[in-house]
Amino acid sequence: MKKIVLGFFGIALLLSSCVSQKKYADLEAKAKETQDLLNSATVKLNTCLEEKATATSRMKTLEDQNAFLKANNQELINNMGNLTTLTTKGAENLEKSLESLQEKDLTIRKLQDAITRRDSVNLSLVQSLKGVLGNLDDEDIEISVEKGVVFVSISDKLLFSSGSYNITNRAKEVLGKVAQVVNNKPDFEFMVEGHTDDVPYRSGVLLDNWDLSVKRATAVVRILQNDYKVDPKRMTAAGRAEYIPVSQTDKSKNRRTRIVVLPKLDQFYSMIEEGMKDPAINK
Repeated sequence: MKKIVLGFFGIALLLSSCVSQKKYADLEAKAKETQDLLNSATVKLNTCLEEKATATSRMKTLEDQNAFLKANNQELINNMGNLTTLTTKGAENLEKSLESLQEKDLTIRKLQDAITRRDSVNLSLVQSLKGVLGNLDDEDIEISVEKGVVFVSISDKLLFSSGSYNITNRAKEVLGKVAQVVNNKPDFEFMVEGHTDDVPYRSGVLLDNWDLSVKRATAVVRILQNDYKVDPKRMTAAGRAEYIPVSQTDKSKNRRTRIVVLPKLDQFYSMIEEGMKDPAINK
């Protein structure tokens, strides 16, 4: 009986041992399956982590690029604003420059018109002088226009005796014809200049050629005023002595009296103002 019990116990123990091995195998299989899943999950996790790192890095790069583009965009906007300001200022400056050029052109045209008018008046004066003096010897009297000024140069042999400042009767006839013209041109002033040669003056009460040239000029002015009623306010007497010669070889040409006829300055400005009001110029 005891043997039978031991036999059953052994059989039971053997059966018990067989069940445990099977469960162990199942567990071992499940453990292996789980390990495989874990390994697979780990690989996938690592792959995801790498992809995340790559994506994070790319996102950082894109963010930096975005920030750079935003900054450039703002700079471009600022530059565009500055360019617009500069363009506006440039247009304003160009407009001002054009206006200034137009004003200068207008002023030039006005001055040219005034000068043309002055030249026309001078031409009329020259024609009048040549008309009344045209019968005189060309060597004794010369009429010219230089830089807008009319010059009447009269040889001293027509006006004075040698070394004298007393006007001859022939000279009074010449001066009467000059007075006839200047009296008809009240808008002109003139200066009478006495000129000598370089031979020193050594006779009479005069000191030198300065005195002689001045005395000859004042003698002419007195004749024009007293005998021919030329307004003395329009005349100036001046002596130039020998210091402005016209010839280095013929001293007789340097002994002369020159009448310089020129428009009054206020008259010249008036001519300019008239030109500014001219409709033909202000078009």
